[in-house]
This record gives sequence, C-alpha cells and structure tokens, in this order.
Amino acid sequence: MKIDIDYNPKGYNKIQGYSAGKIIIAGRDYTSSLILMRSSLISDWPPERHTDMRSEHFSLFLELKPEVLLIGTGRKLEFLNQEITLPLQRASIGCEVMDTGAACRTYNYLVDEGRDVAAALLMIEPSVI
Repeated sequence: MKIDIDYNPKGYNKIQGYSAGKIIIAGRDYTSSLILMRSSLISDWPPERHTDMRSEHFSLFLELKPEVLLIGTGRKLEFLNQEITLPLQRASIGCEVMDTGAACRTYNYLVDEGRDVAAALLMIEPSVI
C-alpha cells in the first residue's frame, strides 16, 4: 500500500508505503524487521516472526521511553506473550500490538500529531495460496 505524505515540515521519518517483504521510508526500501522513531531508524532488528520476539528485543525502549510503542507482527495480528510487554508497561510505555500495515498507518498518524511514538515492525509475509 502506498501512503501519500504531503506534509512533513520537521523531516521526521515517515512511512511512504509497505507491501509483502518491504517498507519504504524516505525513498528507501527496507526488507528486514526494523525499529522506527521520528528521528532515527534501526534496520536489521533481529526478530523475523512474532514467535522470535523476546523481552530483550525491546530493552532499547526502556531507555528511550517513547510515549507509545507500536508493534507490527506481520501480515496479521499475533498476540505476544505478556512477559515481552510487561516491562514496557511497568515503565509507563503504552504498547499496541497490531498487524504491520496497521502499525505503519498508525505510526504516521501519531507522528503527524507530534506524539513521541516508536514502531517495531516485522515484515509482512507473502501470501500463501
């Protein structure tokens, strides 16, 4: 899905589009899991599937303390073990788990609102027919 971005006066990282195996940010294609914040991006985030996610993959956010963390679990919403998100919740970091497409759209919306948002995004898997 292509996302039209017309307004970005502060030059924050915004998602321009996404599809199976790809997220486009600032004209560049990313093809592996990533962490995205308004002013920074970490590519090659280790988990490839929601079942790979461990609490240590989210320890960075305990230091950064975003207002909200969006966790994109791929093609569809996959609930995470509470042990993964509990340390974040205890640190007063809001965690929202959703499919990656919804996380991409929500991330852009919250950035536009000026919110301190971060996204941990798994790639959308190709459809299996």
